[in-house]
Amino acid sequence: MAALGWLTPRRRSATARSVLAGEASAEAARKSTQVTPAEEPEFPVRGDDKAAAFFDLDNTVMQGAALFHYGRGLYKRKFFETRDLAKFAWQQAWFRLAGFEDPDHMQDVRESALSIVKGHRVAELQSIGEEIYDEYMAERIWPGTRALAQAHLDAGQRVWLVTAAPVEIAQVIARRLGLTGALGTVAESVDGVYTGKLVGEPLHGPAKAEAVRALAAAEGLDLSRCAAYSDSHNDIPMLSLVGHPYAINPDSKLRKHAREKDWRLRDYRTGRKAAKVGIPAAAGVGAVAGGTAAAIALHRRRR
Repeated sequence: MAALGWLTPRRRSATARSVLAGEASAEAARKSTQVTPAEEPEFPVRGDDKAAAFFDLDNTVMQGAALFHYGRGLYKRKFFETRDLAKFAWQQAWFRLAGFEDPDHMQDVRESALSIVKGHRVAELQSIGEEIYDEYMAERIWPGTRALAQAHLDAGQRVWLVTAAPVEIAQVIARRLGLTGALGTVAESVDGVYTGKLVGEPLHGPAKAEAVRALAAAEGLDLSRCAAYSDSHNDIPMLSLVGHPYAINPDSKLRKHAREKDWRLRDYRTGRKAAKVGIPAAAGVGAVAGGTAAAIALHRRRR
């Protein structure tokens, strides 16, 4: 079956919803930025306009989950109740310890999260995102990963965030860091108001790979000359697409896989903190908000 729009035929590893999510994210990223052809750094040769760099966000570029920090800001602004914040914090801890997502649990999260975002204006939450970045996120950017992204930029290469977080908050972070743009989970909106539905599925796992593949096709990139960076084994599909994969602050499964594949590894954590932080931090949870921190409604009681 052919994929939608300019996306290449769907791969067997990707579901139709992954393809749709990937294509929607790539299209949103392209619409939000004006890309100019460029040169390049270090490993793709400088001046190679067929290469780009793709960075995962949570625990790769920024310490912790973007949605958790965003949720703190929304809680401060009375978007939800104290019990919801407590439940979200508990769930964050569970994900860090378990290192995997339960499908049924994720479905419950998505439904609760999308019920909160429904009816809110996109512009409102974009504006709040700018404020929350300054309050909670700016100081949590990993200097080491930021330097890697800057090396690509300094050589004229395009650099994209690729995250399960809502595309709106991902775009705020990308803009503040001076990156080209961001691929993130896309929530449906009509006339600037969220409908409470996702376009496809959260940009997580295979969907991330589909988004990168779609963007590369649209921008005329050669993935064998591109680089990708992530901390999570969930991003192995994305990392496997490019010619220069990096494991950054890797979880145990990604570290093992990277060593087997002879991928480059870099870890900006130290001691016990390194052992604890590397586990996937609610990648699937963060995906559900699609423009808000609605994922804070984790495990919310249905009313």
